[in-house]
Amino acid sequence: MLWGAPQLQAGKKTFTVVIDAGHGGRDPGARGRKTNEKNINLAIAKKLGGMIAAGHNDVKVIYTRTSDKFVGLETRANIANRNDANLFISIHTNSLKRGSPVRGTETYTLGLAQTKENLDVAMLENSAILLEDNYKKRYENFNPHSSESYIMFDLIQNKNMAQSIAFATDVQREFAAAGRRNRGVRQAGFLVLKATSMPSVLIEVGYISNTEEERYMDSEKGRTELARAIYNAFGRYKRNYDRKQGDGVSRKGNAEKKSEKNRDEPKSSTTNTNRRTSAASSSGVEVQFDGPARTVVGERRSTAARNSNEMVYKVQILTSDRPLPDNARAFKGRRTSYYREGNLYKYTCGETSDFKEIQRLHRELVKDFPHAFIIRMKDGKRLK
Repeated sequence: MLWGAPQLQAGKKTFTVVIDAGHGGRDPGARGRKTNEKNINLAIAKKLGGMIAAGHNDVKVIYTRTSDKFVGLETRANIANRNDANLFISIHTNSLKRGSPVRGTETYTLGLAQTKENLDVAMLENSAILLEDNYKKRYENFNPHSSESYIMFDLIQNKNMAQSIAFATDVQREFAAAGRRNRGVRQAGFLVLKATSMPSVLIEVGYISNTEEERYMDSEKGRTELARAIYNAFGRYKRNYDRKQGDGVSRKGNAEKKSEKNRDEPKSSTTNTNRRTSAASSSGVEVQFDGPARTVVGERRSTAARNSNEMVYKVQILTSDRPLPDNARAFKGRRTSYYREGNLYKYTCGETSDFKEIQRLHRELVKDFPHAFIIRMKDGKRLK
């Protein structure tokens, strides 16, 4: 299915950002007293694009719309995928009951909504598909108003999650610096994010249902400040991207040399030091953590462990571009294992073939790891 199976990006030289002004045309989005969401989104999107074009001559800026026209969610994502974008920024405006005092900014990445509030936001934004022709077939009977339709996001596999969260965090930090209320980085099941193949975020720049905030977002000053905050976050993201691109070749060479060295060294099953005895590779071989001692697990696991031919569920709690020590504060005292994908170390908790059991663990872990999500593994490799 096109909307659910984005293609992998190819290598590219020019950094491309796609700026998506939510709603438009016959879809007004949330309605305020004086304006509609679609107008706020478009104004901020164009300001942001102008700032990026002026400040980064090596960046290609693409808009999903530049006028008041309707664009389907699938089409928006396809614009980004077709242009091999490096970053997708979707701009929206939030809403509750008119007159609600709630205000502030939120930035979403793809994932299972952990609260009713987050789910409600996703339902509101995803309801735009109801205005599309033949939407039931196109989105395979996805019902944006049914919580059951969002179960699929529980098992979503998003290789760009770490970058998306990093950018979202910077966006929220910049909003706070600009004097806006920071309501945090969140996760929810947005169809437009699900269909993109690059780091992607959906930004709610404020609440149109709040009279004061609507007035701010409808003003030239407010729109400029909001666009500037996102632009500042983009600048940081782009600098990090350039730095990684610059040393990517040398890092790859070092990793290959290190891999050759590890293959030549004898492997011990345990160690009493903090030195990492890692047999993990991009093939997904796991390393189990058990206090200060470490058990290296190959493709054939011991009979005491679960049969490697059996598909199991785990909860992924974080991703790192370098191995973390056993007692890393980031683990918050949890016993973890990891698997490798490329140059990334992906840390998990738990292991079971019982989906209900892993759901219970997931609900517990999200209290400490808000971005944790469930994955499936078999033979030491993650299932897509």
